[in-house]
Formats: sequence, C-alpha cells, structure tokens
Amino acid sequence: MRNYINAVNVLIAINAFIYFASQSAGGQILNSLALYFPKNENFGIWQLFTHMFMHGGVAHLLFNMFALWMFGTQLERIWGSRRFLIFYFLSGVGAAIFYTTINYVQFERIFNELVSLGITPAELQSSLSESKYFPSIENSEKLLRIFQTPMVGASGAIYGVLVAFGVMFPNTKLALIFFPVPVAAKYFIPALLTLDLFAGVTGFSIFGGSVAHFAHIGGAIIGFLLMMYWRNTLLRNDNF
Repeated sequence: MRNYINAVNVLIAINAFIYFASQSAGGQILNSLALYFPKNENFGIWQLFTHMFMHGGVAHLLFNMFALWMFGTQLERIWGSRRFLIFYFLSGVGAAIFYTTINYVQFERIFNELVSLGITPAELQSSLSESKYFPSIENSEKLLRIFQTPMVGASGAIYGVLVAFGVMFPNTKLALIFFPVPVAAKYFIPALLTLDLFAGVTGFSIFGGSVAHFAHIGGAIIGFLLMMYWRNTLLRNDNF
C-alpha cells in the first residue's frame, strides 16, 4: 500500500477553517477570495484558485466536503495524494475559467443589447458600479447579477472528482437525497450533468437558486479530459 498524506482530510480542514475565519472577518475575505466577474473592481486573477475554499453557508460547506470525502478518498487511495491534488485543483480552476467565460459571453451580449436600446455605455457602467439596474428593461437585472455576484465553493473541483469516480468505478451505485434510488455511476453522473446543463441554459433548477451550474459543467469537462489523458497510467505506480 502506497504511503501518502491524507490530502482529502487536509482539504476539508482548510475549507472549514477558511469558512469560519471568513464568518468572523465579515466581507473582507469574501471580496479577496471569492471569484468576481473580470470587469468588477474586486476581481483578482488568484480568485480562479481561491474561490474553491470559500462557501456560502454551513449547508454548502457540509455538502461539498461530504462529497469530497465520499468520492475523493477512493481516488486518492488509488492515485496517491500528489496526483489527486493536481487533478482536484486543475478541475477547480478549469471550472472557474469555464464559468467566467460563459458569464463573459452572456455579459457582452446583454450589454450590447441594452446599448442598442439607447442606453449609453457610460450609463450602463454607472448603473453597474452603483449596483442599480433598469427595472423596465429586460435583462438589465441579469447584467447586474453577472457583474456583482461572486462565485464561491469547491463544487467545480468536486464535479471533476465525481466524473473521475464514475470512470474508475462505473458500476458503483449512487443516489441523491431527493431521488433515493441507487443507480450505477455510469448512468447517474451523466443524468446529474444533464440536469445541471438544463438548469444552466433555462434558469430552472431543482437544486435551488444561486447555483453556478456552468462551473459544475466546466469541472466535469476538465475532469473527463484529464481522465482521458491519464487513462493509460492511472493504475500504475509511476513517478507522476
């Protein structure tokens, strides 16, 4: 049995520490570590990484950390800590880049639509800076939401882990709280991703509001691509 530090437990401890530290420090840590839209004054390139350690509430933290422990422990046992951490962080950063790119495309489309309606770029920029929108104009609120709302959470990285788990253990039975029927991972995970994609495109989500569905999709894509890249070496005791 290979020796490794328990990276999953370390990640859980760091996430818990940062969450409770952020609660005592008010909005200062949130503004520094959460992932803001690139045109927002609070944005920093490091946030593509640090957002993974921020969470929006105790339930959010517990759900993500439980999923990390449940699926990540098995992968770390096979891969070792180093490979697992590389996979985890690449999935998380990839999810953030994917999410930000989708938001950027949506922002530019809506911004140009509003300009075509007669609102000047200066007026739009002023409304965004002052956290105001035009109630009578469709999509004005969505533009403000993209600009002002930061993304937090390890979900993107965990979706990468979930996909990797499905590739490694396709016949393992999984279930959701609201759908407690065990289903093989090779069917369960694609179905879950389909729900996320549907929610991201339509805005209708059974998971509740304020969920970064495209971050989930992005993490899953990166996780799948990494698994395809590593598929010939995953079970070897190499020097990766």
